[in-house]
Amino acid sequence: MRVRAAAIGIGGRFGYGAAVCRTDNGEGPWGPPLMISLKGGSVGFQIGGQSSDFVLLVMNQKGVDNLLKSKFTLGADASIAAGPIGRNVEAGTDLRMRAEILSYSRSRGIFAGISLEGASLRQDTKANEAIYGTGVDPRTTLLKAGQPIPSEAKGLVDAIEQLTSGGEPGQ
Repeated sequence: MRVRAAAIGIGGRFGYGAAVCRTDNGEGPWGPPLMISLKGGSVGFQIGGQSSDFVLLVMNQKGVDNLLKSKFTLGADASIAAGPIGRNVEAGTDLRMRAEILSYSRSRGIFAGISLEGASLRQDTKANEAIYGTGVDPRTTLLKAGQPIPSEAKGLVDAIEQLTSGGEPGQ
């Protein structure tokens, strides 16, 4: 997921990406992607602008359930990014304070501060309609084994399969 953020005291962020799950309790092949969007705001001692690439690892079924149920995240964020590579340190959770999600990010830009944030992580209905030709049910798309993978998403799923099996994409 790529997320862009800007702030001078009060800030905002937005981003778009894809969620992909393994089927059959993590033992089967990768399923079709669910397109998602993230939009949010923050307030605190912060200034700057940055673009961050995120990889979110949902570690178990409870994490997937929380991701699909929750509309908002709540967290305290301390971040700094300078130049082409930066790192974020983030403590975040869902409204129920039980998220089972780990994250890694790479940031570019100049951004420093301490803030309190809120964000909405949701299905990107327009992007899903563009890929699937119709609206989709998030739970069925992510978790039901045997779902067809649209031709527009085949390259992404093939690359993820290649990387998680120890190979290089495109081999």
